[in-house]
Amino acid sequence: MPSRHSFPAALSICKLQYNSSFSLSIEQLHSQFLQPFSIYTASVSNPGTDMPAFSARRHSPSSDPTSETRVAVTPRKSRLRSDPDAAIASPLRKSPRLCKEGSPNSSPKIEVIRKCLKSSLNLSGSPEKKQLSEDFVERQTWDPREETQLRAVNEALHLSTAPPNVVCRENEKNQILDFCSKCVKEEKAGSLYVCGCPGTGKTLSMEKVKVMLVDWANKEGVQPPDVLSINCTTLANMSEIFSKVSSEIVFSTFTWHEDDVSVILVVADELDYLITKDRSVLHDLFMLTTMPFSRCILLGVANAIDLADMFIPKLQSLNCKPMVITFCAYSKDQIINILQERLKALPYTVFQPQALELCARKVAAASGDMRKALAVCRSAIEMLIGESMLSSVDGTEDQQKPAANNMTSNQVRIHHVAAALSKVYKSPVVDTIISLPQHQQIILCSAVKLFREGKKGTTLGELNKYYVDVCKSTMIPPVGILELSSMCRVLDDQGILKLGQSREDKLRRVTLNVDGADIVFALQGVRFFRNCLK
Repeated sequence: MPSRHSFPAALSICKLQYNSSFSLSIEQLHSQFLQPFSIYTASVSNPGTDMPAFSARRHSPSSDPTSETRVAVTPRKSRLRSDPDAAIASPLRKSPRLCKEGSPNSSPKIEVIRKCLKSSLNLSGSPEKKQLSEDFVERQTWDPREETQLRAVNEALHLSTAPPNVVCRENEKNQILDFCSKCVKEEKAGSLYVCGCPGTGKTLSMEKVKVMLVDWANKEGVQPPDVLSINCTTLANMSEIFSKVSSEIVFSTFTWHEDDVSVILVVADELDYLITKDRSVLHDLFMLTTMPFSRCILLGVANAIDLADMFIPKLQSLNCKPMVITFCAYSKDQIINILQERLKALPYTVFQPQALELCARKVAAASGDMRKALAVCRSAIEMLIGESMLSSVDGTEDQQKPAANNMTSNQVRIHHVAAALSKVYKSPVVDTIISLPQHQQIILCSAVKLFREGKKGTTLGELNKYYVDVCKSTMIPPVGILELSSMCRVLDDQGILKLGQSREDKLRRVTLNVDGADIVFALQGVRFFRNCLK
């Protein structure tokens, strides 16, 4: 009688034969292994039947019938499972590998054993391998010297190309859509101010919201609004925006109330170009939503985060305070997602994942400007093209490379992105900041942290407070206010800071004369400044 471990042993023997010959069939397995097990399982299912072949093979070397009788009479310490008394004395315990249900009362089936052998030996084909081959679909080889592929990649990474899906701005889009849909549904006027740093997806999100609003109106059975988009940089003078709005609203908005009047949606992009000394143009523009029977929805978009703090108190007194939505700078993961979304439609892999991560990390640490990230990617592709052309001219290109290595060598790698980052962010200002003494670099670091809160200018006394805090956090002895003033004058002479005039040094006006992203890029190579600027 075979032991409890005979079935795994049979599996291992089958695997050895399968790996050696690869010609074992189901019928051969049945004749070699399943027929003995069928006899054994039949004996387990019917305890009254005996197994002469197994008993004789195990307990007696001869086939003499007297030996079987002697075996039955002789007392033994262990009982066979085929013994009826043993079956009554203790319940049968079968291996869960042989039982379909795993219950002690269920009998094993030959089909279950055959199924186990099939799955173990993988005779019926490997669905896992088939699924794996479907996941890794063979992609085209990316050749940077082919004009068609290069044109497609540059188009995908260009600023003028709008991606099919605007990712990483779902919350902001939903807030704007909810505001506009509420105004359209209630047929009332309203104003919304969208602000954020350059390159954070404000204009692209507004274009998507306009399409989503029209789809929502058609779905709800509401009359969709008339949309008027104005880019304030294209206006000849600031008051021209009112003539554009009035030409659009002659039909519906600022007339007496009628049943067929539709809501008009005015999207004013680059709103900070309308800033005047008294801000009268901005005030008059937002006051359009407070006129009698007005059904104008005004959406103002600007880069200045502190613009709302400048004119909102006045608008609040005029009872036309807008709702404010801020677009934060992109993080590293968001930049990677946006780049992958743009490159997803291409049938070939252009960038190595490590190269995209390096680009996202550097751009997110500097400014979070998505336009900078796209510029770095396009510059990295130019680096790759120049490298491949140089290698083909020098004859150093290996034609015997495998296909996998050839695909990897044609992709944009880390050193291409590093060179592109230096090219995009490199400027004389960066070199000047890197060569400054430590305390002057701390002053610039403190100014960047101070101006990140939305301020464009501060006093020397307030800058000194930030400077002292940074020095104390790193156990560096700070300098006095007089020495700080003299160092700011040096930075003013170099064109990095702009220092105003005042009778007292603490009241002198201080503003940045360079882009804050250049300061961050120049200082982020030092761990001390990188931790301060987080």
